[in-house]
Amino acid sequence: MSGTPDSPDSSSERTLDDDAEEAIDEQADEAADKSKRRRGAVREGVILVVIAVGLYYLMLTFIARPYLIPSESMEPTLHGCAGCVGDRIMVDKLSYRFTKPSPGDVVVFKGPPNWNAGYKSIRSDNPAVRWVQNALSFVGFVPPDENDLVKRVIATGGQTVECRQSTGLTVDGKPLNEPYLDLQTMNVPDPDRYRCFGFEFGPVNVPDGRVWVMGDNRTHSADSRVHCADNAADFQSGIKCTGDPNAGTVPLDNIIGKARFIAWPPSRWGGVSSVDPQTD
Repeated sequence: MSGTPDSPDSSSERTLDDDAEEAIDEQADEAADKSKRRRGAVREGVILVVIAVGLYYLMLTFIARPYLIPSESMEPTLHGCAGCVGDRIMVDKLSYRFTKPSPGDVVVFKGPPNWNAGYKSIRSDNPAVRWVQNALSFVGFVPPDENDLVKRVIATGGQTVECRQSTGLTVDGKPLNEPYLDLQTMNVPDPDRYRCFGFEFGPVNVPDGRVWVMGDNRTHSADSRVHCADNAADFQSGIKCTGDPNAGTVPLDNIIGKARFIAWPPSRWGGVSSVDPQTD
């Protein structure tokens, strides 16, 4: 006796079960596809972040880098003050790979050893805080923990720089034209009485491969004049910087780059003046 054929109800139930299984399978496939796309998006995002960080690192290392101006030595060209937030400048690290610094360039450089006497670390003793400070320094939000300085090139290798009350600052005997100086900033009421904005010095014969640098805020700048060597006899007469010319000059190898423009604050956006003081 042959089997009893399925009833219409049982056939319908199997069809519904098959449809349900197909729907579940489709949902599972969709969920798997979404998960795969999500993982792919996350992986792509991570790759893009790594590439962006790598490119940024290469830019900071070889092309340009932001620096914070922590002192007032370059006012009014660059604003800054000890212990407070100052201008942030973008420093071109590429140009001097092909050319040498010229008179009037505003440069960032590593202080020579004799310029670092008394320098103390500005980093916290707390490892976590120090790590954050170093990370912020990398992008120019806090000063680097090294004696990086910013000054203006006044004389280059082979030139002779000096200052006398009768002539003012000269290079190779020629008075300089310095429109970036501001008497009010330097608090100099009578420039005819203080033409050296401090003390008389030189003559200094700048060695080849080195530069003589000074801050635009001459009365508040620890620059080449402060770090130079003195002959005892000349020092007694009030003339400084007549000894070893290497002490007060900066090696070209120490120069990190040229200040190109002010990146922060927005109210001061603009280029950094590079006026050659040796031209009329």
